Amino acid sequence: MSSVRKVVLAYSGGLDTSVILKWLQETYGCEVATFTADIGQGEEVEPARAKAQAMGVREIFIEDLRETFARDYVFPMFRANALYEGEYLLGTSIARPLIARRLVEIAAETGADAVAHGATGKGNDQVRFELGAYALDPDIRIIAPWREWDLLSRERLLAYAERYAIPVEAKRGTRSPYSMDANLLHISYEGGPLEDPWNEPEEAMWRWTTAPERAPDTPTELELVFDHGDVTAINGEAMSPAQVLETLNRHGGRNGIGRLDLVENRYVGMKSRGCYETPGGTILLKAHRAMESLTLDREVAHLKDELMPRYASLIYNGYWWSPERALLQRVVDDSQAHVNGRVRVRLYRGTVTVTGRTSDTDSLFDPAAATFEDDAGAYDQRDAAGFIRLNALRLRIAARNARRRS
Repeated sequence: MSSVRKVVLAYSGGLDTSVILKWLQETYGCEVATFTADIGQGEEVEPARAKAQAMGVREIFIEDLRETFARDYVFPMFRANALYEGEYLLGTSIARPLIARRLVEIAAETGADAVAHGATGKGNDQVRFELGAYALDPDIRIIAPWREWDLLSRERLLAYAERYAIPVEAKRGTRSPYSMDANLLHISYEGGPLEDPWNEPEEAMWRWTTAPERAPDTPTELELVFDHGDVTAINGEAMSPAQVLETLNRHGGRNGIGRLDLVENRYVGMKSRGCYETPGGTILLKAHRAMESLTLDREVAHLKDELMPRYASLIYNGYWWSPERALLQRVVDDSQAHVNGRVRVRLYRGTVTVTGRTSDTDSLFDPAAATFEDDAGAYDQRDAAGFIRLNALRLRIAARNARRRS
């Protein structure tokens, strides 16, 4: 333990990481630098500076990474239409590779020989942080206090904080019963009453979204402009990636969009029940698929759908920095060259309905071929007979064999 000279800690300023900070100082006798990322969690991150200073930290890194997060992580993921197990929009998973990258970079900048995180030994985040760190620096040392210490309950954490006069705002009996994680893409809830999958989530739990039955009775209409698969404007106003997510979150939340109650399979082996609010991401996924429906070749679209579950699992399991994810990303990004145009959506009481899509330059929709009216020779319906016979050949042979066997 004495071999660790300096460690960079992913630090939120909350109870867990504040205790971890002091525990690292006491247990390893090392200098601790802190890194706090603003990725749109909706809370002030600057108070973490005062808390770290009060605990003797000299090197404090607090960074606004909202645009980086949206541009370099969320938007590439949505180009792939990524859903884990058909439902989860990967809001927590996609934030971890960014944090891991900055931890490793700051360690290099400050001459630290280790990084530390507050993820528990039961969850997915420990895997995501550490796979990312090792992929970026194979020789980095990683300290995971939850796998080393005996402070395995909230009461023990509070007692430790009291012993060392660690400033902690949360008081006994006043905290939320849920373990929550938030960023620009989503907010998640786990633990407490949710540990019984039969328990319905309490309405008071949800923080971002109006209950659909209480949402406005007047629909919200949005027009999204796509450029190479990314939204660049909403209702005629050009926006950065972070602004797009903030705007969609606001409209989606007001209209009761984006709630999810899910039992998922964690990478570490157990099933876990979690609830999520992803209003902007829910709208973005629906609109992006609508844009692709107009501009992607059929086989390209179907191939993307086949690759998507593998891509989503790579992100969920912590392999963002793997060569296979990078390879899939190049394929996905290449497919987006012609995903350009506009999609109109209607938001109403928990639903997102696509009401129109158009592309001036890249639409593959041919009205002359698709029409039910006179197509003026664009499609010879007699050709379908041979097409059907060829595709039916193996079925007819199998049917004849079955008839002979019977």
